[in-house]
Amino acid sequence: MDEQLLPDLLQLRGSVVAASDEFFAAKENLTKAAAPVFVPDTYDAKGQVYDGWETRRRRGPGGRLPDRSARDWVIVRLGAPGVVGSIVVDTAFFTGNFPQACSADACAVTGYPAFEEIASDSEAVAWQEIVPRVLVTGDSRHEFKVSSRRRFTHVRLNIFPDGGVARLRVHGEVVPDPALLEGLTVDLAALENGADVAASSDQNYFSAPRNVISPGLSRAMCEGWETRRRRRPGHEWLVVRLAGHGVIDLAEIDTSWYRGNQPESASLQTLDATTGASLTDKSAWRELLPPVRLLPDTPHRFRVTGQPATHVRLNIFPDGGVARLRLYGSLTDYGLAAARRRWEETA
Repeated sequence: MDEQLLPDLLQLRGSVVAASDEFFAAKENLTKAAAPVFVPDTYDAKGQVYDGWETRRRRGPGGRLPDRSARDWVIVRLGAPGVVGSIVVDTAFFTGNFPQACSADACAVTGYPAFEEIASDSEAVAWQEIVPRVLVTGDSRHEFKVSSRRRFTHVRLNIFPDGGVARLRVHGEVVPDPALLEGLTVDLAALENGADVAASSDQNYFSAPRNVISPGLSRAMCEGWETRRRRRPGHEWLVVRLAGHGVIDLAEIDTSWYRGNQPESASLQTLDATTGASLTDKSAWRELLPPVRLLPDTPHRFRVTGQPATHVRLNIFPDGGVARLRLYGSLTDYGLAAARRRWEETA
């Protein structure tokens, strides 16, 4: 896995489960999608307001400094089971109140256990260290590589002995549960089902290509994929690696919020990499949806008939913005078998 390109598993509708303390600033701030901000001299009843998670000061017996083992912790639930590639601990704007050190653990649980069960140190929850204890600094972004190849559902960040963290990111590769894919029509282009953007012509100029396959509806123009204005011949495009080898029956190209900057038209092509075909081989791409006109601020749905595929290419002519791309279909027997192997290999 290339951690630099992996999605944040917390942004796939993950959540904060529990924390040992959040006296000064709420634990839920950790998973905000937006970058942290700081407004000086902004106070509430507990002091300066921080955009992050901040615990109270720990004290040992008699007011002495706490011992080396003293810690605070926060537990987050990943939006989908996944193999973690890296963890980012950002102490932005915490300058005199950041932790001295941190570490991280992870576990995999089935179903939907109560928060108390996850937070306990019982044998029912097998926590595994994925980031050993390491020193951190204030107002800095720290990225820690994770070598474990197991899939996890929850991550616990430990801070020693106390302090504040602005943001937590858990980058990884989704490993979908095959039991939730078998025999069902699903969105084969959804990040939460294991799909991802494999390539694109315009990387992150106005907004990220990965936005088009993210969960939920786009709530503003910035939550879709928008390219710069093209001033040369050709068109913009992106390639989605599907959740698995599958057949697509319904395509949705959503231009919500794009008014005056939607593409004039779009088309879809498929490729089956199981045959050995390369993404750069133009002759290997097959038409799934011929060019169709796109309206502003509109979800467009099309019944399609295509061959089994592993990748889909969205072409937009000549440029513009797309809020979401949904590709509904089902896995083939080959795709389902691959999903089962992946699930078992990461157990």
